[in-house]
Amino acid sequence: MSGRDSELEEASGFSDLSDSEFLQIEEPELQAPANPSCSGIRHLESKGDDEAQESMSETGKRKRDQTPLEAFRLRYLTVTQITAQVWCEQQMVFKREIPDLQVPEAAAVLDAGKSIHLARELEDHDLVTVCITSREDSWAIRLFNLLLMIRDLKGGRRVREFPVFGVLEGVFVVGIIDQLSYTAKGELELHELKTRKEPSMPSAAQKKRDQFQVCLYKYIFDAMVQGQLTQDSFSQHLHLRPNQALGPHVQEQVRNAGFTASCFRDLLELTFLNLTLSDIPIIDRLQIEYIHQETSALLGKELLAYNKDTMSFKLQYFLAYWKGQRDPKGVDIEDAWKCRYCVYSDICDWRLQKSPESGMQGNEHKKHR
Repeated sequence: MSGRDSELEEASGFSDLSDSEFLQIEEPELQAPANPSCSGIRHLESKGDDEAQESMSETGKRKRDQTPLEAFRLRYLTVTQITAQVWCEQQMVFKREIPDLQVPEAAAVLDAGKSIHLARELEDHDLVTVCITSREDSWAIRLFNLLLMIRDLKGGRRVREFPVFGVLEGVFVVGIIDQLSYTAKGELELHELKTRKEPSMPSAAQKKRDQFQVCLYKYIFDAMVQGQLTQDSFSQHLHLRPNQALGPHVQEQVRNAGFTASCFRDLLELTFLNLTLSDIPIIDRLQIEYIHQETSALLGKELLAYNKDTMSFKLQYFLAYWKGQRDPKGVDIEDAWKCRYCVYSDICDWRLQKSPESGMQGNEHKKHR
């Protein structure tokens, strides 16, 4: 990789995105339940693009009478989306409004990260193909994955790709934890894998983003096991029909695992009951592992400190944008170097107002690309 490519990897912020969450396959927007779709899944997971279908990203400026959640037609946010605000909130907004301008190199980097994550996941469980007939089927699959992993955690076993859900500041948020396992001392540890294109540890700015992401996983997970997420809020935020019958393939998988559920409400109640009665502890340790994509060499590990009050404060600030309580914010002056490599720099009013010097450098860089 050339020096310029290395700088681009660092500055763009995509070099060590949440590879695990990019493995999450979102639900399809199925208009005709009688026309089922089949999909490849982990444990059980649906194939489709709920995020793309439900968000229907719009170009141009949002209508002022709409919140960003409404303008982008989002029923929920992912941990990855909120984490992107740590890097540059304005860039995150541009990516939703004008996705065609995104850096093409990002796709190759993320594909490599997906492959590494998938290989690790297959060490612990197989993938299953299931046909789904409704949005409720798609979310039932996620709940069923969670139900199976609760059982594994109760048995002291390691789990990967653990789904988490929560209502934060009135906004429904979903995510996928890379790995949960118990240490020799009996502590529950969250292990996050980050793959790097460059054989070096990330910059301070990237570490800051990664640390926020992992702490957010803990924030949501802890609230789940403490019973702070209710069945009603789950269905209402996602606009799901509790009495919707589960498709035959989903019911078969549930039955084969030793459970009984004929409608979405049955599986929702079963999952929440097991979550409440499982006595799974909150997460005790947070660790990030960085490895080189090409060689799989370990680059380093970091243990993180966690402060719940700090996370609450940051979440209130970040989610205020999505609820239409404030405008998006670009980077601070000390992080203006990021603008030099941002594909949206020429149309970014924030950059033009706050950092004209970095704007000139950004233009020079693009002329030589």
